[in-house]
Amino acid sequence: MLDPDLRRTWLFGPGADRAAHESMLNAGADALIVDLEDFTPPERRSDARDLLARFVGDCRNRGCIAAIRINALETDGTIDLAAAMKAQPDVIAYPMSDRAAQMHALDAAITHWERELSMTAGSTEILPVCETALGVVEVRAIAAASPRIRCALLGAEDLANDLCAERSTDAVELDYARRRFILEARAAGIEPIDAPYTFSDVEGAVREAALSRRLGYRSKSLVRPAHAMALNGVFTPRAEELARARAIVAGFDAARKRGEDRALVDGLWVEVPTYRNARRLIERAQRLGSRE
Repeated sequence: MLDPDLRRTWLFGPGADRAAHESMLNAGADALIVDLEDFTPPERRSDARDLLARFVGDCRNRGCIAAIRINALETDGTIDLAAAMKAQPDVIAYPMSDRAAQMHALDAAITHWERELSMTAGSTEILPVCETALGVVEVRAIAAASPRIRCALLGAEDLANDLCAERSTDAVELDYARRRFILEARAAGIEPIDAPYTFSDVEGAVREAALSRRLGYRSKSLVRPAHAMALNGVFTPRAEELARARAIVAGFDAARKRGEDRALVDGLWVEVPTYRNARRLIERAQRLGSRE
């Protein structure tokens, strides 16, 4: 399965719409989340559960991560999880994640199903979807609740609603949450996934993703298949970035061989943190290239 930092795009789609599944599969996203919660009306959830095994199998054939977002365990989530685990997805996503207790309960339930189905213990990841104010500030506690958690996803619409914020294409209303979320997730040692751009235009999605990347995000969620390839491009190192990173590494290595503590590369004084960042970018680009 892809390492968390290589999962550039996480595409949400409805659970009971087979045509939508085909669009998701053809979009080029690295991870697909079929949603039994908000994207599936309660009266259609039974139909959605019947489609899960085929959806997961199709994801495996396409080489993308198969994720299923269930409902909260105290509502339809127990039924959702039973159907989801029989399909053996890579990831179970959990809505409105804001407490460690939720993750403890979900971990225990997944462990039961892994044993029941003779699956490899610990093979199913948990993806907390943090879409409330409490969820954003509790990321570290949530992440510490289960070793299954390798990533966490920031919500957009539910979070804006919880904040009593007005939604806009520039997402100013989510700016602090976006910055706080990545700080908390990095401190917890998990990969943060940025909130989806829920408007229709590709240009706005790319603009928002470019800001996210500048903040340190390497992954973004989305709700429109048409945005997937453009966002993959944002989170993939470009040729000019790689050339600069290689120049930084070469210059710093040469300076160290001369006994110097730093190097001047194209007007930038390169010290150890900048050198490490350049090395990380090169290594990630190599891993993405090997995958593709």
